[in-house]
Amino acid sequence: MIILGLDPGLGTTGWGVIAAEGNRLRHVANGQVKTDPSMPLPRRLSNLFEALGEVIRTERPDTAAAEEVLGNTNPQSTLKLGQARGVVLLAASTAGLTVGEYHPSVVKKAVVGTGGAEKRQIQAMVGHLLPGVKLAGPDAADALAVAITHAHHLASAHARARRVAGVGA
Repeated sequence: MIILGLDPGLGTTGWGVIAAEGNRLRHVANGQVKTDPSMPLPRRLSNLFEALGEVIRTERPDTAAAEEVLGNTNPQSTLKLGQARGVVLLAASTAGLTVGEYHPSVVKKAVVGTGGAEKRQIQAMVGHLLPGVKLAGPDAADALAVAITHAHHLASAHARARRVAGVGA
């Protein structure tokens, strides 16, 4: 299964693609979509949508996952982040992808083992879980962490379904 992880942001949206084969994970690609802060907001959102559409067409994921937005002390920043997240969800959904959504603490716990992990810890664990990965930046690392989290959650759900069905018992 090919999984697209997304770390939404108006200035920079990280994306990462992994292949999950059972419990084995393999890095496929990662990058960052940056928007020009001097452009009007609608144009920035449109550029983000178009760039993510190109990533989806190129990488052909089977599913996607996005990080949820945390509130910010600045309401304007929170609103803009929410708009970027909406575009991220729209791009994936428009492409026909099912999208999982994960709170940042869930992503940190799944990848590092603690919900209070720092960015450098996430980057280190992504490098450990996906040997040889060359990260396009911290937002791409976060996106790969979201993809890894989704892979773990999908594997757990699949294992539960097999147990309930009595398969492999």
